[in-house]
Amino acid sequence: MTLHESDTLEFKKSLSLIEPALKSVCGFLNHHGGVISFGRTNTGAIVGVDPADHSLRKLSQQITSRIKPEITPDIRVIEEQGKHLIIVTVPKGISKPYYLDGIAYMRTGTENRVMPPDEIKRIILREHAVPWDDQPCRGATLDDIDAPSVRAFLERAQKERRFDADPLIPVKTALEKLGVLNGGLPTHAAILFFGKDPQQFFIQSEIRCARFKGEEVSSTYLNMNILHGRIDQLIEDTNRFITQTIRKAAWVVPGKMQREEHWEYPPDALREAVINAVCHRDYNASGNVQIRIFDSRAQVWNPGILMEGVTVELLKVEHSSHPRNKTIARLLFLIGYIEQWGSGTLSMITACERDGVPDPQFRETGNDFVVTFSRSTVNTLLEHPEILNERQHKALKYLQTHPTITRQEYSRIFACNEKTARRDLADLEMQKVIVMEKSGATKLFRLNAVFSSYVDMSGHGGR
Repeated sequence: MTLHESDTLEFKKSLSLIEPALKSVCGFLNHHGGVISFGRTNTGAIVGVDPADHSLRKLSQQITSRIKPEITPDIRVIEEQGKHLIIVTVPKGISKPYYLDGIAYMRTGTENRVMPPDEIKRIILREHAVPWDDQPCRGATLDDIDAPSVRAFLERAQKERRFDADPLIPVKTALEKLGVLNGGLPTHAAILFFGKDPQQFFIQSEIRCARFKGEEVSSTYLNMNILHGRIDQLIEDTNRFITQTIRKAAWVVPGKMQREEHWEYPPDALREAVINAVCHRDYNASGNVQIRIFDSRAQVWNPGILMEGVTVELLKVEHSSHPRNKTIARLLFLIGYIEQWGSGTLSMITACERDGVPDPQFRETGNDFVVTFSRSTVNTLLEHPEILNERQHKALKYLQTHPTITRQEYSRIFACNEKTARRDLADLEMQKVIVMEKSGATKLFRLNAVFSSYVDMSGHGGR
């Protein structure tokens, strides 16, 4: 495998290049960490180095004496292609910013640049400031706390997580136990969870919900709501708006008394997106969490981009939790809204797959993070059966009574050539009507479970 230099990987041909290597160590510490490999050219070719003990000691001494705050480097010697390489593994720094001879460097691509003063200031504030949710709320006192909300929270925390606190203890004692007092004053988190009027202090915590006509944000909306209240109220009221606004398809299956129903978007996936937005949003930003529902998609907008070290691609696989607001996340965990395992986005994906909905799209746009859900194919087909052609409608019906179909079988049963069969099946797979699985070298296609009782009401077989 060919290796290339990157924002986390640097090559040095020899130990004589220790000066630029030290800049890389500093840049890695101020970035996401990285690895320096001595004994490779900048193209990755192995030339090897002499791993003498005095050389390793000198390298270690240079790092520990010239980079501050001081770190202990991980320096190892490995052998590849019969030649020795010295590998310096640099962790992501935990005491940023780091300086080499009094100068802070930042890693940008494959370069190490001098860190601008504004960036140094931003890092210092971020690394050493009291987190937003733990700061005392200016102007708030214990009189702004709603005692029944505190008791209800403790009762729920006992039930959900066996939290050890008597719901009848004094409010101040309860807030101390929950860690939401700072200098005897309610913190921002305390007001958001237990305030009599949280929006009096944080107008940005309200949630805006709208169902627009068509596909774009405009002044024409069919339903709009601005929600106020404590965090748990906001979550529940938003969920209520969603379930009252998104549509549910219904049809009668011949021979069954009970009708089948299907939401156009998975309500539990949308709920998870709302909880994530409330939990992880940037409360320093003036914007609101927004729920935007259009004809063919639903979106949850969240002020604040992803935390450092988290990428859009990482959200689609198993990952650890990186909460921006750790106290808010802990309180939501105590009452059962989140699990603190980084599983929220995976739960959204699972819910969409279960309901035959395309995977949610995650993206950053400007200073916002957006989750977009596409409308279910079940609901779309009931309204627009012409989306599928006659062969595809027949294939859907065929798979309701047969476990799988191959491309060759499709071609034979529906009298078309294999190129057409391939195109039809690819379209059905894209629409989430069928799922492809392999049996050896053979591709098998089975019906998505949500279509098992779907009734084709096209009456004409489509195009």
